[in-house]
Amino acid sequence: MSRWPRGEAEIEQLLASKQLQQVAGGQANGEHLLEKAARTLATAGEIALDDPDSAYVLAYDAARYSATALLAQQGLRPTTSGGHYAVEVAVRAQFGDGFRAFGAMRRRRNELEYPSGPGETTTPDEASAAITDAGRIHRAAQQLLTTLPIF
Repeated sequence: MSRWPRGEAEIEQLLASKQLQQVAGGQANGEHLLEKAARTLATAGEIALDDPDSAYVLAYDAARYSATALLAQQGLRPTTSGGHYAVEVAVRAQFGDGFRAFGAMRRRRNELEYPSGPGETTTPDEASAAITDAGRIHRAAQQLLTTLPIF
């Protein structure tokens, strides 16, 4: 099976700039990350009303695990210098607008985790929307996972 053609140049660039690295063997399997994403998403749903900030962050984490699962399946993983942004760039380049919400969630998660001042919080409605977006990303990743070749 040949490489996933869409976004190939962007992945090559992320590899060259050491924001992604190639992995092999058991590390090139994203199934466990999809399972972790599902558990994290369920937990986010359970706490959304009582702790919307934590629920939002967990929803983001679930989306990130789902996206990272796709990269792992391709034998790729983000480096510490690429981090979450490299995951965003890689999945958007390869899989398109179905992953657009991930970027907005990443930025909002950063605002919640590193507030610029007091009162930087979210609402149960915003947390619920993030859980919905993370669920869509997770379902898309589930559908794509088995179709991906090693990069």
